[in-house]
Amino acid sequence: MKLETLAIHGGNIVSDKEKPVIQPITLSTTFVHQPESMIYARANNPNRHALEQLLAGLEKGADAAAFSSGNAAGVSVFQALDPGSHLIAPDDMYHGLKNAIETIFKGILEATFVDMTDLDAVEQAFQPNTKLVWVETPSNPLLKITDIRAVAKLAKAKGAILACDNTFATPVFQNPIAQGADIVMHSSTKYFGGHSDIMGGALITKVQDEFWEKVKNVQIGGGAVPTPMDCYYLCRSIKTLPYRMKGHAEHAMVLANFLDGHQAVEKVYYPGLKAHPGHDIAAAQMTGFGGIVSFLVKSGADAADVVISKLRYFTNATSLGGVESLIERRAASEGPDTLTPQNLIRVSVGLEHLDDLLEDLERALAAS
Repeated sequence: MKLETLAIHGGNIVSDKEKPVIQPITLSTTFVHQPESMIYARANNPNRHALEQLLAGLEKGADAAAFSSGNAAGVSVFQALDPGSHLIAPDDMYHGLKNAIETIFKGILEATFVDMTDLDAVEQAFQPNTKLVWVETPSNPLLKITDIRAVAKLAKAKGAILACDNTFATPVFQNPIAQGADIVMHSSTKYFGGHSDIMGGALITKVQDEFWEKVKNVQIGGGAVPTPMDCYYLCRSIKTLPYRMKGHAEHAMVLANFLDGHQAVEKVYYPGLKAHPGHDIAAAQMTGFGGIVSFLVKSGADAADVVISKLRYFTNATSLGGVESLIERRAASEGPDTLTPQNLIRVSVGLEHLDDLLEDLERALAAS
């Protein structure tokens, strides 16, 4: 099946004798004992099985594991590593997962944070006990682009697992497994959910090997799994994912070009712009550049706050990937140890009419 067809039909497993067109929600926490049956909802559920089958298909993987949040998904990979393992991760890694590495796994795992766009720095970061390389491309919120194939080659030579956070690109625009990644991670709260009303996370594996079994053991034993209702709504939302992503990317490209030429804007971060340092790599490994745009306001953090306060159609809120446009001064959300510039605004470009979004931005920027 092509992507659009798979998104609609790949997560629809109907066993009901009445043959409903849409798979029903199975709320039971336990199941009658019979050969090869499900036993308990923490281990499996028909709706979660359908979602995991769909995610594996979209990311061209062998299996998937759904979680209650993106952080739960990422943390399960770290939990599956042996104590004393070393991992390499981006210096601009999503702050929630970076914080987990530095706090929850302090004294358990070793970590080196590097600029993943610098392949020499990545190679030099390897240690004898390096077991995992974590990539996030495009990154949050600086939209850095990592060459997945090049880092995969380094990881393979060193015997390390390569995991890629594909939340910003989604499988609509990027398939990391096809480019050498072993595991793909998503915050399904974002574009998979698409409407800012579902919390979830996911991992997809290239092969069902020993490490993957450890991840699955963490999923089932730890119990940080999504509810049947969440799985049902994610399958429903993913049906429109390919078309939503095309709209997000089209709007983001227009807004990036608008901001790039605006006198109140110091710099724009969007891999679709030819001036972006990662544009050529992004063009080679992605089929679209995504729906997130970040930019620096010339007059500083206070001016950035003024811009946000003057907007009508961009909601000042954390998160991304919904049909509505969200905006925030990212450093204010990340805390005092953030590396994000204080005057950086991150925009999750929604699906409102472009004329309304452009007019809104123009008015707000004029106030800065």
